[in-house]
Amino acid sequence: MDEKTAAVEIKSFGEFWTYLKGELRPRGHIATPFNIISLPIMLLGYVFIVLRLVYGLGQPITNLNQEYPWGLWIGFDVVTGVAFAGGAYVLCFIVYILRAEKYHPIIRATVLNGFLAYLFYAGAIVLDIGRWWNIYNPMVGNDFGVNAVMFLVAWHFFLYMLAELVEFSPAIAEWLGLRRVRKILGGLTLGAVIFGITLSTLHQSGLGALMMMAKSKIHPLWYTDFIPILYFVSSIFAGLSMVIFEGSISHKVFAYQIDAEHHHSYEDILVGLARICAVAMFGYLFLKAILLVHEHAVPYLNSTMGFWYLFEVIGFVLIPCLMFVSGATRKDISIIKFAAILTMLGIILNRLNYTFIAYNWYVPLSEKYWPSAIELIITASIILTEVWVFRWMVNRMPVLRKPPEWAAKLH
Repeated sequence: MDEKTAAVEIKSFGEFWTYLKGELRPRGHIATPFNIISLPIMLLGYVFIVLRLVYGLGQPITNLNQEYPWGLWIGFDVVTGVAFAGGAYVLCFIVYILRAEKYHPIIRATVLNGFLAYLFYAGAIVLDIGRWWNIYNPMVGNDFGVNAVMFLVAWHFFLYMLAELVEFSPAIAEWLGLRRVRKILGGLTLGAVIFGITLSTLHQSGLGALMMMAKSKIHPLWYTDFIPILYFVSSIFAGLSMVIFEGSISHKVFAYQIDAEHHHSYEDILVGLARICAVAMFGYLFLKAILLVHEHAVPYLNSTMGFWYLFEVIGFVLIPCLMFVSGATRKDISIIKFAAILTMLGIILNRLNYTFIAYNWYVPLSEKYWPSAIELIITASIILTEVWVFRWMVNRMPVLRKPPEWAAKLH
């Protein structure tokens, strides 16, 4: 247990402010290779964000136009980022509802990662809205548009972020030594988990429903009335693959915080996650095969877009699915990690297909949308900022390490 965490107990705002100032100071070496590379990219991205908010979405900020109103910020930051954050609701269901305690050591890191993903990636919606200063309208009034899918997604994002904050808040209370608050927040966790799981299943599919508004523009191999179900099922293995990928990095970088028991059980956790991924991916492939026949899309396979479709489905769903099965059977962690990376690449490809690659597929290649350098830098800046915040919180709060003894006695 961390002695500093066990000793601190905030009793007034003045003590909180003094403690927070101390916690904001950097710890460890500042001039690390990661900091030296990431900091200039982040600062440049912040400058471009200000320019985008002042000068709008036109060139040279973005390459968006009337034919391609959704680009990298929607396709990757929002639609893909939310799918990767799906690991939080899946793992909460496994741990808190199914009571699979062996996954409990990674639940806080997963919930924190999911919360930050929503905060930063879904927050990128602000950048993609032309009149970004009106983004509060779905929350407080002015033409609610309750029948719009976007209204549903906006409210779900907002409520789900609150639910994840409540789920993670016991760690914040333990960091600050707020014992009474910690006891109250601990009692709210199960309710927040059930609320969060319900919201997640709805808005993961809701993002797919958004794509149905562009029926005439999405290639028939990707368009189906079942896009919401495909988005929901794929968010299960997308989220768990991110848990395997991010968890493996955290397990190595923050190894000094993890107790020996967690170290020994980690490989068993990855094997279990690989099995769940394989089952979800098999269900996804089965659904895709049925829809291919049901939507009369088989003849399109013998075309350029058909080969691209097969590249996505076989290369980044079927092959990693088989690798997850092989890795789980042989308990080979290297295969499982590689399968998780392939799966994540496949999810990125799938979501970008819906937003601008298989979107307006009949437009000549020379007239297609390509992200501008500024769009790429801003996206990199958002990702790196999330990594910095994640690292700061893990270094100070009981995310990977065990909670203080007084908190453990509250259970």
